[in-house]
Amino acid sequence: MKNRIVDANFPRTLDQRVYHLGLRAGEVANRIITLGAPSRAHGIASYLDPTPTPFTLTSERGFTTITGRYKGVPVSIVSIGMGHPNADFFVREVRECLNGDMVVVRLGSCGGLIDVPVGSVVVPKASIAVTRNYDFDFVNGQSNDQPYRTSKTVLADSIVHDALVAALNQTRPGGITTPIVHDTLNASADSFYSSQGRQTSFPDHNADLIDRLMSEHKDLATFEMETFHILHLASSWRVSGREASKDAPPLTDDAIAPSIYPAHPPSTQAGVPDVAASAVGHEPLKPPPRIRAAAAQMVFASRTSQDFISPEEVASIEAWAGRAVLEALVGLDIEPGRLHEEKGSVWELTTDARAETTPR
Repeated sequence: MKNRIVDANFPRTLDQRVYHLGLRAGEVANRIITLGAPSRAHGIASYLDPTPTPFTLTSERGFTTITGRYKGVPVSIVSIGMGHPNADFFVREVRECLNGDMVVVRLGSCGGLIDVPVGSVVVPKASIAVTRNYDFDFVNGQSNDQPYRTSKTVLADSIVHDALVAALNQTRPGGITTPIVHDTLNASADSFYSSQGRQTSFPDHNADLIDRLMSEHKDLATFEMETFHILHLASSWRVSGREASKDAPPLTDDAIAPSIYPAHPPSTQAGVPDVAASAVGHEPLKPPPRIRAAAAQMVFASRTSQDFISPEEVASIEAWAGRAVLEALVGLDIEPGRLHEEKGSVWELTTDARAETTPR
């Protein structure tokens, strides 16, 4: 595997870092929280164990990854910005850095479409995509097509969904009374504005969009921009045996130039993982590895009352939801043989560190 050459089909640097996230094997764990803002990532990272010191990398493209342990279990926190394209970079590039199973929870803000107060947390059972129809005549409005298209439903992983609901209930602080809503439908849009029914000076022909969606999907509760694509990729991923092309060498190291915080050195794992095989022994995994995904969505804006959450409420809801997602992730069982190798990783524990911690 060390001699494998990866070309422009899936660009890597000479030291095997993926092109947009800047990661290589041993720098991202099998259990992952993904969110939008780097500040939120650093806030949740404050809950990680002090040993080993969390590893932090920020790529040239603005993706920040923080990897460490929570209650002894390796976890990663990855901020990806907004929208389906960034979610696509995240899922695909992280998947190629990992052996074994991958569990992803999207923790982000959303707009509420049902009558719940801002500060509520929604754990959807499924998601649809809402996309602008580029064949529609947006200038004149004269078209036989609908201006917006909706996809089929894609399901969240039921076990991860239930673990999130349980963890949110178990960790709820005494001063927070907003509800936890679950078993609802989410809609992920390709725009914060037009595809979510917001009105601007552009002729978006979306005045009735929310009403139409609510009439077609009685359990629709939230609007945001990432969950559907993550769930879609997770549910459709199957291990491929396709070999990479050997027509071109990898990119040079300068193509990514990630910023790695000096508190923790990078991974020393130089190879490209075989995503279908175990990390130790490199035997084909049976059953094949999978990606399991779900989401926890914090209602920052109510589309029914037009209320918007205060900065003070944001801080308390993010702290609660962040800890709950960590608890849910570390409580999910992954067999040791289906985890990425610890040796040479950024979460590797030294002999002294093992004496101070109790990993699970």
